[in-house]
Amino acid sequence: MTREKTVCESRVEMAQIMLPMDANLAGNVHGGTIMKFIDTAAGIVALRHCRTNVVTASMDRLDFHEPVFVGELVIFRASINYVGSTSMEVGVRVEAENLMTGEVRHTNSAYLTMVSLDENRKPTLVPRIVPETEEEKRRFEEGRIRAQQRKALRKKRNKP
Repeated sequence: MTREKTVCESRVEMAQIMLPMDANLAGNVHGGTIMKFIDTAAGIVALRHCRTNVVTASMDRLDFHEPVFVGELVIFRASINYVGSTSMEVGVRVEAENLMTGEVRHTNSAYLTMVSLDENRKPTLVPRIVPETEEEKRRFEEGRIRAQQRKALRKKRNKP
């Protein structure tokens, strides 16, 4: 059986400066660029947690609260929220920092479901998590509820 791990064992923070190649003609960073970094951050967290290959099964709704502009530093903070048997929910918070003024804006948040795979590319068990702080416990419970909702939605969609 897999051992238990704490949330902080796999938490990751990535930072990336946005360049002209990341943006449209108006200087707004493409949503797909942000999504790719969100997926990368979540994948790193899941890989660190499981130490197996992982794939993205889904990303919950992604709203763009604020635009991100060329020249801004974008910070992606990701951590495990909830763990099922072979999958886990990773939360990613995205913030943009204007490097000239120091202003930091929350631009996005997303929840991704990542699945752990064995050497035959089949789902495999993931380590349990032990939420330590009150925030981690809250996020775990909220993640558990979202996982139940996703499962119910999949069942509903798969009915003939």
